[in-house]
Amino acid sequence: MMHAAQKSDLAIVAGKPAKAAVAAAAEPAEPRAGAKGNAGQPDTRRTPGRVSVSPGLERVRIAARLKKEEKFTALLHHVDVALLRFAYQALKRDAAAGVDGVSWREYGQDLELRLLDLKDRIHRGAYRALPSRRVYIPKPDGRQRPLGIAALEDKIVQRAVAEVLNAIWENDFLGFSYGFRPGRGPHDALDALWVGITRQPVNWIVDADIAGFLEPAA
Repeated sequence: MMHAAQKSDLAIVAGKPAKAAVAAAAEPAEPRAGAKGNAGQPDTRRTPGRVSVSPGLERVRIAARLKKEEKFTALLHHVDVALLRFAYQALKRDAAAGVDGVSWREYGQDLELRLLDLKDRIHRGAYRALPSRRVYIPKPDGRQRPLGIAALEDKIVQRAVAEVLNAIWENDFLGFSYGFRPGRGPHDALDALWVGITRQPVNWIVDADIAGFLEPAA
């Protein structure tokens, strides 16, 4: 599959006219433990306002890109107050609260003191995640999809840890991978699909949906 950074075409998503597409195939790179990466492609297509909050984490990102066999064994120190603050700011303001009942705005009161305490608990090994609040989302077929809503503080920690791991593993993802990656979404996948089917001969397209993919295995 090919990737291009343009808006979705009218034939795929209404009201989103396509810009000039640049068809760039994902080239293989040296593997890290069997994975193939994207030579010549940025490790993350960053969204507006997305910045590196830590020079140390940026060095990890560079090392992961240049040294494919590098093993990272000491990463916890990157989870500092600055990264936790970045993670907090990246959360959805109006998201539902978890079992703690704390909203984004409520946690923002005395934010720096809260984040300092959270960082200290993480590094002392005293941080403990709370259970997720279970809710059920109706499906079109009448069934319900279970959804776990984490506590606000747990969302912050999860996002911060994801930033550290993304610095390493974003270098190994293929260019046509779009699911659950920073700076990418469904419209980016549609853009790539549009380029793929209009810039080269295509005889067939497979549209598949894995039933219960995010549900626990029976």
